[in-house]
Amino acid sequence: MKKEIFYYVLQSPVGRLLLVGDHGGLQRLQFQDGTHPHPIESGWKKDRNFFNRIISQLEEYFDGRRKRFSIKLSQQGTGFQQQVWKALRTIPYGETVSYSTIARAIGKPTASRAVGAANGQNPISIIVPCHRVIGANGQLVGYGGGLPIKQSLLALEQQYCGKC
Repeated sequence: MKKEIFYYVLQSPVGRLLLVGDHGGLQRLQFQDGTHPHPIESGWKKDRNFFNRIISQLEEYFDGRRKRFSIKLSQQGTGFQQQVWKALRTIPYGETVSYSTIARAIGKPTASRAVGAANGQNPISIIVPCHRVIGANGQLVGYGGGLPIKQSLLALEQQYCGKC
């Protein structure tokens, strides 16, 4: 039996966000106005109510009232990608780390490029904060939603970080 997949496109301060999930959790949160919008697939059911808890937490995040998310996730990826995505969730709100820092954190200190690739494949932006990963030289590099969105998210967190 095929799983029911739900979706909703939420307007946010950084553009339209595509939410995709099933009863196992959130599968995707992607920027629809960024450089890599995700197509809405036939068979998915549009349902805002299905995502009420997630929408509420995102609104709190954008208002500076939420620093950590408590949402069940259902990310699909390789074992390595899962390790990287789990490590991303440990980056504190308002802070940034390098790809090499994540590589060391998962016990693969020479895997900075592979970490970058896994970071780029993260299907759940914002909640799994891939925007907090920067180049070793401190430069903002690569972001699926585009660098202006990455800059906006980091600026938002810096604005509210005094309340961290």
